[in-house]
Amino acid sequence: MGYQKVVIAGINTAELTVLSEAEKMTLLREFKETGSKAVRDKLVKGNLRLVLSIVQRFAGRGEDVDDLFQIGVVGLIKAINNFDLTKEVRFSTYCVPMISGELRRHLRDYSHIKVSRSMRDLAYKAIQAKETLTNRLLREPTMDEIASEIGEKRADVVIALESISDPISLYEPVYSDAGDTLYVMDQLSDNESDESWIAQFSMRDAMRSLGEREKHILYLRFLCGRTQTEVAKEIGISQAQVSRLEKSAIARIKDAI
Repeated sequence: MGYQKVVIAGINTAELTVLSEAEKMTLLREFKETGSKAVRDKLVKGNLRLVLSIVQRFAGRGEDVDDLFQIGVVGLIKAINNFDLTKEVRFSTYCVPMISGELRRHLRDYSHIKVSRSMRDLAYKAIQAKETLTNRLLREPTMDEIASEIGEKRADVVIALESISDPISLYEPVYSDAGDTLYVMDQLSDNESDESWIAQFSMRDAMRSLGEREKHILYLRFLCGRTQTEVAKEIGISQAQVSRLEKSAIARIKDAI
């Protein structure tokens, strides 16, 4: 059965050569022994379908697909150069994090949201450690293992990796079946306890018991961020009166809750 024609970055995926795992390993051994550019080119061409499949995951973010494809190929070449034949791991398994990491670094470096240099460097070290550990352990490493590998605190590594990750919309679809679409927000749990909900209802009841002037003062003070002096000028009373009404309103809310 032939592959379906899909054109990405000007390449028809149906026309790409697909190497078997045995063929990849044979070429990798030959490349390691000879360093032949021609052999490496065969490996690159035989794995372009994998590059394109990964590029598709990063498409739709305002980046040119041709640029993403070229960056993905850079990741593939790095995987070819660094692959360790002594490890019992499939080449494609090793390639995926290498290519994905190269694409993430590109998107991170050219992101409109600027992250500090030290944070980016730590995230970059963590990504490299993850790739190394994946190759060594033959499985996805835990965050604790990554942090230990680079000698950093787990919390710092998590924050660094989060700082360079791409935000997604709560309304991004994750599954669709017969027109019934499941969005990201549908998979988010509400961890608020029953006590917190009771506190919210109590707060609403307490607010209803306040006069309109008191409600307005609290609104200006705590939602609009106005000073007592600014509130006094706006509603035409003294600052001392604002302070007294504010304290009285807060005390009544506390008593009600």
